[in-house]
Amino acid sequence: MSRSKSRTAPSVRLLTEPSFEELERELDQIVTRLEQGQVSLDDAIALWARGEELYKLCVAKLDGAQGKIEELSARIETARPA
Repeated sequence: MSRSKSRTAPSVRLLTEPSFEELERELDQIVTRLEQGQVSLDDAIALWARGEELYKLCVAKLDGAQGKIEELSARIETARPA
């Protein structure tokens, strides 16, 4: 029995690439820790660097989603009768 790609793709994605929501949640946790001011300077620098990385990943995911939405919108426009 073979599985369709649509069934296996989400589980593969979860193993290799975190979702936007997971990235955002981790970024929010970092911001909270930094705002509390209870971390050492070295930890704060490491958290800041991780936060920048997470921010870039979130922006890339949002840009990708926007591109997909624009593509879908364009398809709808071209499919409408004149």
